[in-house]
Amino acid sequence: MDFRGKKYERGSNWSDPEVVELLQLWADESVQIELESCLRNQHVFNRIAEVLREKGIHRTGDQCREKIKKMKLEYRRIKDNSKAPRGGRTWKFYEVMDRVLTSRPALAYGSLSGSMMAQQVLQGSMVESYHHQFASSALPFGHSQHPELMEIKCEEVNSDDHSLTPEPPQAMSYQQGSPEEQEMERAFLERAQNDSPISRVEIPIETSVSPSGFSEPNMPNSSRIQNVVPRPGFSALHRLRKKRKGQRMRDPLDDLLLKTLTSQRAMEERFLQMEERRFQRDLDAEERRMQLEQRRFELEREHEFRMFNVFAQMLSILKQSHSGSSSSVAMPQGLDFSQALSEIEGMGGRGGSLQEMRVRPLAKRRVDMHSFCNPSGFQRSPYLSARGNFASIFQGSTEEGYKAYHADKYDEEKNPNGIINFGTSENKLCFDLMSKRLTQADMNVMDPALLQYPDWKGHLFLREEVARFLTYYCKAPAPLKAENVIVLNGCGSLFSALATVICDPGEAVLIATPFYGGITQSVFLYGNVKLVYVYLDSKITGTSTRPFQLTVEKLEKALQDARAEGITVRALILLNPQNPLGDIYSLSELRDYLEFAKRHELHVIVDEIYMLSVFDESATFHSVLGMDRLPDPQRTHVMWGITKDFAVSGIRFGTLYTENQDVANAVASLCYFHGVCGPVQHKVAQLLRDRDWINQVYLKANHARLKAAHTYVTDELKTLGVPFLNRNAGFFVWIDFRKYLKTGTFEEELLLWKRFLDNKVLLSCGKAFECSEPGWFRIIFADKTHRLQLGMQRIRKVLEEREQEILAEEKEQPCQSDQDGKADSTDEVIFVSRHQDPTCASSSSLGDLIGLLQQQMRSSDWLQKNTAEQFAQEKPEIYDVFSKLVGKQ
Repeated sequence: MDFRGKKYERGSNWSDPEVVELLQLWADESVQIELESCLRNQHVFNRIAEVLREKGIHRTGDQCREKIKKMKLEYRRIKDNSKAPRGGRTWKFYEVMDRVLTSRPALAYGSLSGSMMAQQVLQGSMVESYHHQFASSALPFGHSQHPELMEIKCEEVNSDDHSLTPEPPQAMSYQQGSPEEQEMERAFLERAQNDSPISRVEIPIETSVSPSGFSEPNMPNSSRIQNVVPRPGFSALHRLRKKRKGQRMRDPLDDLLLKTLTSQRAMEERFLQMEERRFQRDLDAEERRMQLEQRRFELEREHEFRMFNVFAQMLSILKQSHSGSSSSVAMPQGLDFSQALSEIEGMGGRGGSLQEMRVRPLAKRRVDMHSFCNPSGFQRSPYLSARGNFASIFQGSTEEGYKAYHADKYDEEKNPNGIINFGTSENKLCFDLMSKRLTQADMNVMDPALLQYPDWKGHLFLREEVARFLTYYCKAPAPLKAENVIVLNGCGSLFSALATVICDPGEAVLIATPFYGGITQSVFLYGNVKLVYVYLDSKITGTSTRPFQLTVEKLEKALQDARAEGITVRALILLNPQNPLGDIYSLSELRDYLEFAKRHELHVIVDEIYMLSVFDESATFHSVLGMDRLPDPQRTHVMWGITKDFAVSGIRFGTLYTENQDVANAVASLCYFHGVCGPVQHKVAQLLRDRDWINQVYLKANHARLKAAHTYVTDELKTLGVPFLNRNAGFFVWIDFRKYLKTGTFEEELLLWKRFLDNKVLLSCGKAFECSEPGWFRIIFADKTHRLQLGMQRIRKVLEEREQEILAEEKEQPCQSDQDGKADSTDEVIFVSRHQDPTCASSSSLGDLIGLLQQQMRSSDWLQKNTAEQFAQEKPEIYDVFSKLVGKQ
């Protein structure tokens, strides 16, 4: 409802006809008696309001009472200050109020030709009963007029309702006050009747009036006589009323009315402020959308420009090669420059020139990278063994940021300027659900068996529940067996135990990069097992259909290279869903990987710790345990834990399922060091058993919250124009920040990572995942909205500052080469390409330019938007010239 422009105040927006009707009822003798005979008169005004409503005037009792009250105040002000010359003609109702309040005969009003007419009326006999009725014959204002009428000019009054009906009011009874007050008033009235004469006065009138005192233009004029008896003994009653009113306290309804009106005004102001804010937000959103559209348009234009420049370079090279004077220099075959830089940095700072890296054998480089022998600046401790010295300096590339985060954690109240952690893969969205479930009565059990040493594989009741759980959620074709289940304190312990029992020291495990960096520490510290990397990149080449796609061809090449260098590979590690990419392997891909491992007699360790964190219904997860037939079941081992899927990273619980009893017994022997305490085993069993709660409550809420958080982060990345892999599993987004690296090196990537950390947001850089391309980062989005918003604001600030610095550097050095292209993918929502400047790429080979052009064409829909037919219609002259040139060729 819109309250603006209207004045909603009780008793203030009355029109003149409505005031006349009110005065007729209020001036009635019986009404005046009852008003003066009781301290609380609200019920009297309520009845007056009922009669007014029957006449078509919709007012409440409070409004009637307030109007009479204000008219009394106005009358007293005029009378006390002597501001009304000639009997109060300046106020049209003064005469009526004066006669009623001073026990003089009242005046009746009739409307003639737009003016208000007043006349004297004598009042009728007083009714002694305490139940009075209003009828047309009992109205205090008669239907006659005095010959000498007094004309009073009307003022224009704004009113919302001018409706008035000529029908007389129906009967209405009034209740009197208390018995004591009635006895007192009866005594006064009897004495007044004995002392006052009764007279009759005949008053002729010249026009007919309605029962309410208004003239009716459609009614014939007639003469009527009404007998009215003046009120006897009114002076005594007037003194009694004055005395009682002097004893009354201030009406609390006045304060309530003032508070109500003040609150209403405050609400209206607040409403207007909210509307203004909403309008401003809409304007800001529209402006932001326009900026995004403008940015998209600029990117498309830049993309087209680069495509045409690459095409022009290709034509130039073809022309030069045709004349025998080609000056293009091809890059040496078999050398990955980014890989060389990665290996230089991974050697612990020993350094070496690029030429030395080229001639150094690959096997030697692998040994240096994985054994970390004698890094620069390291002093051996005489108190530690060689392995102890190595363990003391073995730190992942994210250890520095993790320590800084724990020293300066963000807290909304205690430390709002602390570090926001987008680097550790934790689900922080469902703490409320898990804490409520884990504190219920069925969880808190302390049987003696839970406080004793268990079977090292885990309590039988827990392993049976794990087998049933995996059978259901992995969609196994046959029930899984509890004897094949082993329980350890986390999947990190499982990696360490499996590497130890499968590989001898110095042997290796095959794994595709980028991958979760913690696996390196898990397999190396205890078992001295190395990792052989299957390097994946963002380019789509050969049989690849998406960025960073793992194929059997890449596995074969990495395995053959490692064997050629004398490295024994014993196993293959698969992460499904993949961390940090978020890829979900299809059944055909899984079958191909397992067939590859079977051909080369490799164990396959499948980590499915994110299997219940696929938050989009369009994506389908396929577990290895759900396959109808495993190519080599004795060498296939599946891992899972509750850390990720149930948002309890603080509860260290992981489980291994393997049909190879030799492997199971060997891993179980290491459970002596990695066992799970009995009370935790009971809680986990109760949790996995509650299938209804998991399906109906937890998974629905978890998937919805993950999807909402993922949508928010990816929308922010779209606004920034940053490419990313758009996947639907896990807690992470793999982001391409390569356009913010000027030279495209891992050193510059580390500087950007530290810059994020200095601005109090922790991310994981690509080096931590052994990514072959500098500039890729992982961000964790499974966090609360307020932390996501603040963290993305800090990221935006860093990127905007870095972009300004790069633009300033490019102005100073306009011909410096940038790194090669961005992720070649149609999965990116926004694709931003920053290939090398065409004016500085004269040394590129024809094959490189063709590949670059193909990449540009695949990364946009330019060809679909710009067809030959459309070009012929828009620019027919140019098309004709081009057609003639093609015809000559």
